[in-house]
Amino acid sequence: MKTDDLITMIANQAGPAPKVSVVNRLVPAGIVGGLIAAAIVLGVLGLIPGTMFAETGPWIKIGYAGTLVIAAGWLFARLGKPGASGKQATSAVIAVVLLMAMAGVLSYLGTPEAERAAALLGHSWLVCPWAILALSIPVMACSFWAMRGFAPTHLTYAGAACGLFSGSVAALAYALACTEPAAPFIAVWYTLGIALCGSLGALLGPKFLRW
Repeated sequence: MKTDDLITMIANQAGPAPKVSVVNRLVPAGIVGGLIAAAIVLGVLGLIPGTMFAETGPWIKIGYAGTLVIAAGWLFARLGKPGASGKQATSAVIAVVLLMAMAGVLSYLGTPEAERAAALLGHSWLVCPWAILALSIPVMACSFWAMRGFAPTHLTYAGAACGLFSGSVAALAYALACTEPAAPFIAVWYTLGIALCGSLGALLGPKFLRW
C-alpha cells in the first residue's frame, strides 16, 4: 500500500475530533477553585457580620467580582480556541472595570473631604490586593488545567485570561470576609488585586500552556 493511500484511509476512518466544551471544563474549575478560596477565607478571616448584607458595600463587591467572572470567562473561552480573537471579550472586561472606576470616582467626589481618605484606603488597602492574589492560586491552578484542555495559540494572553478569571473568583471569595464598604476602595484595591492575578497568569501562560 502506498503511503498516500494509507494516510487517506486513516483520515477517512478517524471520524470527527471530539469537541471539548468550555463549560464542562471552566465551570468545574471555577467552582472547585472558588470553594477552596472561600474555605480559606472563612477559615482564616471569617464571614462578615450578617448586618452588613443590609448595606450596599458587600453587594457592590459581589456584583463587581461576579460580573468580571463572567467577562473573564468569556475571554477565557475565546482565547482557548486556536487563532480566535479575544477583542470583544477584552472590551467587556475593560467595560466592567471602567464602570466600577466611574462608580468609585462619583462616590469619592460625593464623599465629604474629611472622609475621602478613609473611603479610598479603608483599613486594609495594604492587604486587599495581596489577599486576592494569594486566594487566586488554587483557582489559577484549576483554570490552567481547564485551559490546557483546549488549544490556545496566544499563550501569554490565554494565561492572562486564566489569571483574570482566577482573580475575579478570588475577589468574590474575599468579599465574604472583607468589611470595606466604600466604592472607591473597591474600585482601586479590588481591581489592583485582580490585575496582579492577570499579570501573574500572563507570566505563567507561556510555560504552563505550551503544547
